[in-house]
Amino acid sequence: MAGGRVGDLAAAVGDPAFLDRCAKSYTASGFGVASAAEQRSWRNSWPALFAALLRAGLSDLQIYLEYATPGGGRRLDALLVGAAPRGMLGLVIVELKQWQTCRILDAERVMRQDGLVTAHPVHQVAAYRSFFEHWRPQSAPALDTRAVVLLHNAADVEGSALSASAGTSHGVPVLTGTDLAAPAPQLAGRLRCDDLKAPGSSQMQEFENIRWEPSGRLLDHVSSLLEGHSTFALVGAQQDAFVRIRAAAARHLPDRNGSTAQDSAGAGAVITVSGGPGSGKTALAVRLLGHLMRAHPLTRPRFLTPSGTLRAHLLDATKSHSAARELFPPAGAMGSVARQTGALIIDEAQRARRTPDRGLPPELAAVIEHVPLAVIFLDERQVIRPHEGTTVEEIRTTAQTLGRTHHHLELTGSFRCGASAAYTAWVDALLYGTPHAWDRTGEYDLTVTDDPFALQEWIEQATSDGHTARTAAGFCWRWTRSRARGATTLPLDIHIDLPQTSHTPARTWRAAWNAADTLTAPDGAQLAPHSQLWATHTGGHQQIGCIYTAQGLEYHHAGVIIGPDLTWRDNRWHADPSQSHDPQLRTLPHDQYLRYALNTYRVLLTRGTHATRITSTDPTTHHMLNRLLPPPHHTRDTKD
Repeated sequence: MAGGRVGDLAAAVGDPAFLDRCAKSYTASGFGVASAAEQRSWRNSWPALFAALLRAGLSDLQIYLEYATPGGGRRLDALLVGAAPRGMLGLVIVELKQWQTCRILDAERVMRQDGLVTAHPVHQVAAYRSFFEHWRPQSAPALDTRAVVLLHNAADVEGSALSASAGTSHGVPVLTGTDLAAPAPQLAGRLRCDDLKAPGSSQMQEFENIRWEPSGRLLDHVSSLLEGHSTFALVGAQQDAFVRIRAAAARHLPDRNGSTAQDSAGAGAVITVSGGPGSGKTALAVRLLGHLMRAHPLTRPRFLTPSGTLRAHLLDATKSHSAARELFPPAGAMGSVARQTGALIIDEAQRARRTPDRGLPPELAAVIEHVPLAVIFLDERQVIRPHEGTTVEEIRTTAQTLGRTHHHLELTGSFRCGASAAYTAWVDALLYGTPHAWDRTGEYDLTVTDDPFALQEWIEQATSDGHTARTAAGFCWRWTRSRARGATTLPLDIHIDLPQTSHTPARTWRAAWNAADTLTAPDGAQLAPHSQLWATHTGGHQQIGCIYTAQGLEYHHAGVIIGPDLTWRDNRWHADPSQSHDPQLRTLPHDQYLRYALNTYRVLLTRGTHATRITSTDPTTHHMLNRLLPPPHHTRDTKD
């Protein structure tokens, strides 16, 4: 984000104009808008770092602030570069923390003063170091990579505890304010810079010209993880599509030895793959990445998705190798990734943000123009927000305009919902056509529950029986993202009032949305997973998910609460955006909101692989569903 000699940047770091330039560069680098907290951390930590570097006599070293790895997969607080012995370049990664105290949970996690659980800083910076170890191409200069953690506000006892809890294998010192006060000759050593000298201009040019790419060992390891993951197995039409895309890759991309097929079209190809919920798009996309990493490593393949939740699950699936993160860059880096890779897979492409009156998102157009092989997965009926909605036709038109070959594949099967095409057809008829009774009870387990209490009981029972079971709802209640320091419960934001019946008194059902951040008990036990891992991690069944935490994922048993934003009146659906708590939707006209509401509930109704239970907060809508579905006592036991 900002780079130069230590002495030069030290003179500028206190200048508000410099900080303003850093904030603009931060946004231009694809990190979004620098928050007030982010900029406050710069003001608090950078002066302490530069004061230490100057006192240690290191003013001639090169420094980069907020150094970004390719595609923005990681952001290093600071990176020092100097000339090391034996003609190598010495790199020192500096992780800056403003903490005074923290609570150590284990070798990989700590709890900050504000109660937030985060990565152990030694573990965090060791993962950064692994990037330089596993992404340096053979043609690049030899690197001697080191790392330090700098807690400039903490006392010695805090630093010693953090260092001891991380183990000795990382070789990452944890420095505190006391260390920074050491005599100048000692300070340079503690910062791991005592043998580094000012790098020459040619050395810095070499470093800045490195085109970081994953090593063959990393690619093989991650490919094995993905191809061996049962979630990403391929069958039927998925396998047929896989074979066809592999053949296109062989025509347009160099193999492991750099050889390209003689009949290569040269201009590259764009392949679109469409399919409905459960058609296997993500499984195919992930397996394709595994194949490209093995068969075409020189193309530096990447997997990108506008869904932060799906990306979080892919990072979780490959977390055993910390250097894998750059294979899954964030969506905001699409434009820059398009110029760095020869093969790019984009999943959930219909969610790519577009600007009014500009058609195809410009970042996606850049992919089509620059990437030799782009494989784009999408479902046009999973558009859930304004300014989304990329279509196959738009991609086809752009590809033809740019002289690119375009192929389209369609996945028509369903591998979710008990592989029942009848169920997905029933959902589409319910929402977009003429609703009809569900008469295929033996094919898929579907019914209505009397109320949210019954739904919650069903979810708890399914979980006790060993199934993944989750309830998701329309975004019709406020979501309290923040919580008090040290809180061990989530606010019960969702409340549904139920009238008195002949069997029950009037009562209110209350529940919590998924947690914005992991909720942790004082002993370190996880009480609720981070929202992006709500669908799969322990404890998620006790919170309610929404479209943003459920889309692209699946679970064994699915509960769905249709909120007051979508009701059935006069033989058709009516949408009420004022009932939504999504700030991007609640001000839309009713007719426009209806499209997004129907698409949202289509996604929620198609997450369950084996069973779905539905309830509505609106009595008339609930009555309509009751007429279409078998009564609860006809359903199979959750153990089936």
